[in-house]
Amino acid sequence: MMPLRLPQSLAARLALILFIGLVLAYGLSFSSQFYERYHTGRNVMLTNLSTDVSTAVALLDRLPANERAEWLPLLERRNYRYRLQPKPLGEPMNIQQAPLAAHTIAQAVNPRFQPQFFNVPGPMPHFQVQLRLTDGNSLILDVTPGGIPIAQWLPVVLILQLLVLLGCTWLAVHMAIRPLTRLAQAVDQLDPDTPSPDLVEQGPSEVVYAARAFNTLQGRIAAFLKERMQLLAAISHDLQTPITRMKLRVEQMHGSQEKDKLWGDLSEMQHLVREGVAYARSMDSAAEPECRIDLDAFLDSLVCDYQDSGQPVRLIGAADGSLDKSTGGSGTIINTRPHALRRVLTNLLDNAIKFGGSAELHVQSSASGILLQVLDNGPGIPEAELAQVLQPFYRVESSRNRDTGGTGLGLAIAQQLSQALGGRLTLQNRPSGGLCVTVELPPPL
Repeated sequence: MMPLRLPQSLAARLALILFIGLVLAYGLSFSSQFYERYHTGRNVMLTNLSTDVSTAVALLDRLPANERAEWLPLLERRNYRYRLQPKPLGEPMNIQQAPLAAHTIAQAVNPRFQPQFFNVPGPMPHFQVQLRLTDGNSLILDVTPGGIPIAQWLPVVLILQLLVLLGCTWLAVHMAIRPLTRLAQAVDQLDPDTPSPDLVEQGPSEVVYAARAFNTLQGRIAAFLKERMQLLAAISHDLQTPITRMKLRVEQMHGSQEKDKLWGDLSEMQHLVREGVAYARSMDSAAEPECRIDLDAFLDSLVCDYQDSGQPVRLIGAADGSLDKSTGGSGTIINTRPHALRRVLTNLLDNAIKFGGSAELHVQSSASGILLQVLDNGPGIPEAELAQVLQPFYRVESSRNRDTGGTGLGLAIAQQLSQALGGRLTLQNRPSGGLCVTVELPPPL
């Protein structure tokens, strides 16, 4: 026997519990009322049966024998009728097992009529009572016991009441779960880079308290990250001045091996400081307004800048889905922040050229949006470190040469800006060798 499984969602569980509880409570209430109505109706019916039978038998006993047949239709009822026949059908009844109607008739009829009870089998079992009138003739009372009549509209009312219970249950669960669902969605969408609107502080006191607490938490997180980024930007910016002075002093030194080493160290420090400032600014990329651009023309311009400087970069595909792209764009319009998008692609193309010697920018159109893929032929990244390389200042020393001057911020900046553009950046190693970086942008307008 398989164990019963509760529904997975909280709403379904609450609805099930409330609905079962309401149905049980309603069923108990209806059962008690129906039981009381049944007993009351049965007592009234038996009382009427006793009065009616005693009166009818007394009337037929006083009538002349030739007039009794004319009165039988007048005395007939829905569940019992009178017949003038010599003997009843069926077999004698055990009075100890007789129905209540038989006991009522036995008490209502005068003992001098000598009532005898017989069971009559058949498709509709019933019983007959043989009575001996004063003149010696036989009178048969044929009784077909029936249940308490039920109104035809009662099942319809029961169904409507169950539907009302179901509707009230759904409404109560919906009102109870909706604030929790909104809170869960807000927590799931909580992003320090793109703060979501505050939750509406309305409803029951518990809901207002939870919404206010979440809004306060979101504000604190945003303020903390903003302060941290401002601190990083300020430190990085202030370091540029002493580094520049140090480079000027190194230039005045006489040529020596130490001078070349100091110059290299200062250049690496200056590059690291600039990347730190760029990373801090990428956290506040929402300051750039969005605008409509021709994506294919934008990508073609970017790739041409690399090719003009002698860099091995190729553009393959187009945003409209064609494999061959004509210069000037295909007219695919997207709404984005062009400077942020250029910085994302520039970082990815620079990494591909630096670590793979060349880069290919593939453009594809899918149902979910525009896919921009930057492919290289470099050593790739170990699978265990694909997620870690997106963290700031993380470097894969086993596959990236430290002499190239990488700071570990290029991919982190690209990821931050991709999220700010409403996209998603993912990394995967190519089966033929090298790395494939995919930036998925929202679909075009």
